[in-house]
Amino acid sequence: MLNTPASGSSHAKIILIGEHSVVYHQPAIALPLPAVRESVTLTLRSDNVQQLISRYYTGARHDGPQQLQGINQLVDELLVRFNAADAGFDLTINSHLPAERGMGSSAATAVAIIRALYRFFDQPLSHEQLLVDANISEKIIHGNPSGIDVATASAENPIWFMAGTQPVSIPFHLHGYLVIADSGIHGQTGKAVRAVAQLRETDPFLADQAIKGLGRLAYTAKSALANDRLADLGKVFDQSQVFLQRLGVSHVRLDEMIGIAKQNGALGAKLTGGGMGGCMICLAANEATATQIRLALAKSGVAQTWLQPLKSEEH
Repeated sequence: MLNTPASGSSHAKIILIGEHSVVYHQPAIALPLPAVRESVTLTLRSDNVQQLISRYYTGARHDGPQQLQGINQLVDELLVRFNAADAGFDLTINSHLPAERGMGSSAATAVAIIRALYRFFDQPLSHEQLLVDANISEKIIHGNPSGIDVATASAENPIWFMAGTQPVSIPFHLHGYLVIADSGIHGQTGKAVRAVAQLRETDPFLADQAIKGLGRLAYTAKSALANDRLADLGKVFDQSQVFLQRLGVSHVRLDEMIGIAKQNGALGAKLTGGGMGGCMICLAANEATATQIRLALAKSGVAQTWLQPLKSEEH
């Protein structure tokens, strides 16, 4: 029996700590962002047309641009699994995630589509199967994904991740607010990764110090998250940004935004994701300070910010 319409949802993620150092076997922490949502709706059609409706493309699913290859492959494999390759439907994607900003937009889309399709065909879906299925599109889009984006897009608590191991949920008891701000500049993860690799050749001592420093800060951040130490996490943010600047992966616009956040009460601020563009994150003790930071960033020309309460105030 078909459930129509059927919907699925997911959310953004940010790297809290461990950008670039995670490539060199140091830990990283990713944080789910329920405030930045993605939803997918599947509605049955009476014909055999499979139509995609999104902010980037609307039309026949298989006629879409190359960027949809991963999503199309995912949908194709699931339709074959459900013996429904000729089913007609409208697949509507409603996303608040910007692309190429280190917020896991492709993983969030995959997770929402999988949840919607399983509900559409009235099939049970385990969390393990969700991760396996999402990797279908992530492999096409990213080549060799770490798995952290998918794990965090489908999680409620922060994810602890080290290369070669499975992502695991970690304790999360932290009050305060996280402000995420988009620089308006596409992140350049590949270029940044190459810059770090080059620095390890030209100045191995400096690079090694920064990478190991980021690794130590991840353990401090883990403890701060578990024990409601917002100020300590703010210091971790600031120290991380120093190391990321030394690795050469920040950007003048990100540095400006971090300065504005700090001048307006942020407890700590850093880039998030690959760097050389993308987003900045900062911590605020309360909603009033977070709002002040957002207003100051808007006055400086930042087009988009998001506010994520870390825990509800009644906790």
